[in-house]
Amino acid sequence: MKVCPYIEASFQILGKKWNGQIIHYLSLCANEQAHFSEIKRDLTGITPRALSLKLSELAKIGLVEKIIETGSPVVISYRLTEKGISLAESLKPLQKWAQTNMEVDI
Repeated sequence: MKVCPYIEASFQILGKKWNGQIIHYLSLCANEQAHFSEIKRDLTGITPRALSLKLSELAKIGLVEKIIETGSPVVISYRLTEKGISLAESLKPLQKWAQTNMEVDI
């Protein structure tokens, strides 16, 4: 039996370190949007370089968009796209399953 190619494609995204956490984090923010520094502050353990690479990767596949506000200083934020929002919504049943079936140190 072969694995469903859609499941495989989904896990190509979610199976990479930090991708799921970034998508989930942005889904919790107002307007599904946050500044780079906010994401870095709240996702403990990720380096600025790794966060930058992950956000670029997620933007390339259309899950996140980079927003540049010109001015002094230039402000850069990231927002989930409709595609990213729908992926974040699909994670909610997984979160509920984990809350019911897994022990997690909080």
